[in-house]
Amino acid sequence: MNAFAALQYALPKRAISRVAGWAARCEHGLVARPLIRAFARHYRVDLGEAAAPTLDGYRSFNAFFTRALRADARPMPDASDAVVSPADGYLSQFGRIADGRILQAKGRGFSASSLLADPTLAEFYDGGTFFTIYLSPRDYHRVHAPAAGTLHRTIEVPGRLFSVNDRTAGAVPGLFARNERLVCVFDEFVLVFVGALIVASIETVWDGPRSPYRMLRLQAASGHFDRGAEIGRFLLGSTVIVLFPPNTVALREGLSAGMSVRMGEALGTL
Repeated sequence: MNAFAALQYALPKRAISRVAGWAARCEHGLVARPLIRAFARHYRVDLGEAAAPTLDGYRSFNAFFTRALRADARPMPDASDAVVSPADGYLSQFGRIADGRILQAKGRGFSASSLLADPTLAEFYDGGTFFTIYLSPRDYHRVHAPAAGTLHRTIEVPGRLFSVNDRTAGAVPGLFARNERLVCVFDEFVLVFVGALIVASIETVWDGPRSPYRMLRLQAASGHFDRGAEIGRFLLGSTVIVLFPPNTVALREGLSAGMSVRMGEALGTL
């Protein structure tokens, strides 16, 4: 195990995330402006596609981090059956859910049942297709529907708050099934928001649960989402995992683990 991953076992991850959350929400100019400018400079954030294209257009770090894009920034593919990336980031892993397991990194995997906290749901998706997308700090952090779908329920899953970068994913067994997460169950697919170190909150566009999650809880939800419609956002970045049932998605040629993807980019076809 690398030193960075080992250190996280000892860190007070919840306390760190609470302090980061306070700073991210603060609208006082002496806190928000230096934080936004330092972050944008360090990560070389490009605001060229943002609805508010200057740093002075954001009252808090959260407003900056969850910035909206221009309406024309992410056109959907012409093909109506295209499955698209739900977020900007890089495709850390993808492929078949084999024997109920999902590949994490370096040959390590975790069970779909532990990820979803629902064995029956996991069994339905066994043999299907998954995509895992890591959102780096510089990325656009709103999450969108990879295909048209009808929301059925959510599952709030309490957990740890390890970092979800490559160094940690390669070292912490079952990382994505250990971290706090929100499972959004659509009739057509499942989308999982995975929390992480310093992630202050996971939000949905409907009046849904906001992290941190104190107990395992299932909530009924409803609503139809067109492909590309916003589902939610991370207040500080993390990972999204999408699952499709067996025999529903054909992968796009040329996909490779580690490649950069943008929200709206085709990953396959229905």
